[in-house]
Amino acid sequence: QVQLVESGGGSVQAGGSLLLSCDYSALIITLYGMAWFRQAPGKEREFVAGVSWSGDRIYGDAFVNGRFIATRDNVKKTMYLQIHNLKPEDTAIYYCAQSTQRLPGDSEREYDYWGQGTQVTVSS
Repeated sequence: QVQLVESGGGSVQAGGSLLLSCDYSALIITLYGMAWFRQAPGKEREFVAGVSWSGDRIYGDAFVNGRFIATRDNVKKTMYLQIHNLKPEDTAIYYCAQSTQRLPGDSEREYDYWGQGTQVTVSS
């Protein structure tokens, strides 16, 4: 059973923006932290950003540049990742995940529910 559903990916030109969404309405417990990860071709999956139920956010070291903004709407049960000034190196599959902790961390081991991912492709 799919618990998390990502959407919003696509093919864009460098410099553009995308808004990724993660629908978590199927989750029974939604008080835990959630996060965005991404996996580029030939690379390991990496932590992008996490958002607690109350809205506290953390970002991976490579994502504190202001181009990535993670938010969540607990009424709509949707988490978002806004990406500005997209670069070809942002090409990846973007996944959302639910943590087992209230405060999201950067380790995949902390996350027990994952979405199928949404592909983002950035051309130069």
